[in-house]
Amino acid sequence: MKRTFWGLGGVCAALLTALPAWAQDAAAAATPTLNSGDTAWMLTSSALVLMMTIPGLALFYGGMVRKANVLAMLMQCFAITALVSIIWMVLGYSLAFGPGGKYVGDLSRGFLKGLDVGALTGTIPESVFMMFQMTFAIITPALIVGAFADRMKFSSLLVFTALWSVIVYSPIAHWVWQSNGWLFGAGVLDFAGGTVVHINAGIAGLVACIVIGKRHGYGTGMVHAFAPHNLVLSVIGASLLWVGWFGFNAGSALAANGTAGMAFAATHIATAAAALAWMFVEWGAKGKPSVLGVISGAVAGLVAITPASGFVNPMGALAIGVAAGVICYFAATSVKKVFGYDDSLDVFGVHCVGGIVGAILTGVFADPAINSLGTGLLYGNPGQVWIQVEGVLATLIWSGGVTLVLLFLIKAVMGLRVSEEAERDGLDLALHGEAVQ
Repeated sequence: MKRTFWGLGGVCAALLTALPAWAQDAAAAATPTLNSGDTAWMLTSSALVLMMTIPGLALFYGGMVRKANVLAMLMQCFAITALVSIIWMVLGYSLAFGPGGKYVGDLSRGFLKGLDVGALTGTIPESVFMMFQMTFAIITPALIVGAFADRMKFSSLLVFTALWSVIVYSPIAHWVWQSNGWLFGAGVLDFAGGTVVHINAGIAGLVACIVIGKRHGYGTGMVHAFAPHNLVLSVIGASLLWVGWFGFNAGSALAANGTAGMAFAATHIATAAAALAWMFVEWGAKGKPSVLGVISGAVAGLVAITPASGFVNPMGALAIGVAAGVICYFAATSVKKVFGYDDSLDVFGVHCVGGIVGAILTGVFADPAINSLGTGLLYGNPGQVWIQVEGVLATLIWSGGVTLVLLFLIKAVMGLRVSEEAERDGLDLALHGEAVQ
């Protein structure tokens, strides 16, 4: 009996001695550790997304404007890239991804305070996560400039971009992507930026082109005066956007894993489907398929699959791409003609409408077998569709309303539009003293 007692005591002592090791192992398992593969992929993705703005978007837009405005368009994209980069460092990142509250972050990460070499976000350095998100913050206001191409003052554009990126972009990014954001908490699915980037930029573009007004001569039958001056540049730009978008969507997995792989595949399938859908609809409606049409369709597909890319299977991606190609074609042609607004490069028709199509269809096609975080209508959760609509409406109201206020304030203080003479002669010479010969 005595031996049994001491034997049990020895076992208990051994167990007690082992407990700290168990606790240490559990703590180690719960502590994020750097993954070099994930980090390498996210460094690559960040570079790809930056390439989407410069030179991708710059060339895409630059080829579609008049020759006298091509340098001005390139300058706008390039300057926005530099300006938003500094704003993101100083304030934007903290407002978007600082803890804060439900509606906006705080200033705890201002000037990237606390961002040291050892800081991690998941399995990647926080510095890489910050840079990846910076590239999203850059391209979003850059998309807007296509709506009022050929007619906005450069100084006013810089002021608008600075204010808009802080007051509009960062809060919406916090709503959707920060864990305590109110749309995140409501269950809105936006894998890579359908609401945060595309609906946000698209509705801002519509408001801006209406407030600034139509280009002189627009709607008077002078269609030839506004034809793209170099579609070769636009095709190169669209191709760079297509390739860069793999970083945009697959990179949003924040890891080199199966989710990234499926997002990569979904992105390519939807883009191809939308390009073909737009091409065939235009071919049937106008008798000829245009180069401008097929690249616009591809961008519409890229936009629409963005919120869905990490949630849908290949068949869902195909359906979203076809829907985007058809719907965005009519939005950029018939709808614009009916309402008469001068959205120069179809920012609203492609980005806002395409973003809405993708956001809502994410609620239809989200497949829990692809991503357990999302279950759509076709898989037994019809309520997800309404949740997606809520995210769309919130983005439209905040972005559209604040954009309107900002534009009227800037218009009252410094004006928005160049002179009629500058617009007629071209912004390259009028604003920058340079021209393409």
